[in-house]
Amino acid sequence: MVTPVINPVERRGGQVARGLLTMAGIGMWERFSFYGTQVVLLYYLYFSADQGGLGLQPAEAVAIVGTYGALVYCFTIAGAWLSDRILGPERTVFVSAVGIMLGHLALAALPGTAGLMVGLGLLVMGTGGTISNMPSSVGLLYDADDHRRDAGFMLFYMGLNVGALGGPLLTGLLRKEQGFHVAFGAAAVGMAIGLVVYTLGRRNLSPEGRQVPNPVAAGSAVPRLLAVAALAALVVLAVASDWLTPSNLPDVTAIAVALISSAVFATMLRSPKTTAPERRQVTGLIPLYLAGAVFFALYQQQFTVVQVYVASRVDLELGGITLAPEFFNSVVPAFVIVLAPLFARWWNRQGTRQPSAPAKFLVALIGISAAFFCFLPLAGREGATISPLAILGILFLFTVAELFIAPVQLAVATRLAPAHHQTQTVGLMFLSIALGSSLGGIAGKSYSPTAETEYFLTVGLAALACAAVFAVSIPWIRRTIADDDGR
Repeated sequence: MVTPVINPVERRGGQVARGLLTMAGIGMWERFSFYGTQVVLLYYLYFSADQGGLGLQPAEAVAIVGTYGALVYCFTIAGAWLSDRILGPERTVFVSAVGIMLGHLALAALPGTAGLMVGLGLLVMGTGGTISNMPSSVGLLYDADDHRRDAGFMLFYMGLNVGALGGPLLTGLLRKEQGFHVAFGAAAVGMAIGLVVYTLGRRNLSPEGRQVPNPVAAGSAVPRLLAVAALAALVVLAVASDWLTPSNLPDVTAIAVALISSAVFATMLRSPKTTAPERRQVTGLIPLYLAGAVFFALYQQQFTVVQVYVASRVDLELGGITLAPEFFNSVVPAFVIVLAPLFARWWNRQGTRQPSAPAKFLVALIGISAAFFCFLPLAGREGATISPLAILGILFLFTVAELFIAPVQLAVATRLAPAHHQTQTVGLMFLSIALGSSLGGIAGKSYSPTAETEYFLTVGLAALACAAVFAVSIPWIRRTIADDDGR
């Protein structure tokens, strides 16, 4: 029996809170499994066989992990299409989460290259489906003019980072004590818990999440799904024939992501179902997409270059405790958990006076550039001599920059999305992360302990130059994407 509620505003607020808790729950466990696997994966690839790894070169491991991250976000567009055209957001999240669980089980149970290919393949498809549809489901909890939207996404983002905090700590500990495959198994258990949380809370989500916004015509879904399967088979063949190698994976992926992104933008802009005001706002999303790609080209290196740097350059003794290198992958989520409520409260109190979305993007670009410049005084030292406190300070800058862009790009995407391309618009924002991950993988191949100064200086200056160009374009972006409150 439903308890009567007199005030409809209070009723709406309570429903939003319960739905937000459900989405934060599945998101927390999805991020637990994703980050718990991602950090262990890098070491699994380049640790020697007697350490339980596959014995690849560090540059090859960096390229593979960078490409894996890029493909995950690239497949968000497939998850978005599945949601918009066949299943709807709610069912797509559920099906994709099952795929993630199976992917972790494959990594845990299957040895060597076979387990790697099957496991990562399932993880790419499953994670792409969940992360493109979770934000859409959160966005459906709010009306278009609800100023709680940015703060709601900030709190949802904090929930994601609770999982991202715990995942690397637990899997890192299990990897150290029990081996890689037990660590991958723990990620599978985490995703199973997330599925239970989501199943129990689905009734609290918006009814719109059960609808298919733009269903495909009868009989046309099967050929399209077969085309996706053929593409996957082509990728497997390219790997088997050595056309795709660890050294060229990031380059091929970056080109593919750029082409896919261009096609998605073109489809939305040319669609007869996109209205003139929607078309104008989609155009305004293009520079935000590019700014996001630049940001994540640097930010995603915390999982590749920074991890190699930590393992080889940082003194892991702190206060008499020997830290596992995976510890540093939990630092940013820990900072997010502390800072996200403060940012959410600030933006809520500011209301329409808070900085515009483009202004927040600019702060993020400048912040991530500054983080890379902070490596310069530490560069050139031999051996593991860097204090872990210095890395903590740099990762704090990573976090502040992240909070100005990651939740904001999701919020702005759900606000500006055309009615018939809602989840695909969110998918585009994830494609910007995919492009950034690919570019970061390309850049990471140039990293070497003997050329640290040149690497960090070049990457930081390149990002700062892009920030300057973006700053000049902000007035045009604001006019193009502005709604009734001018943001």
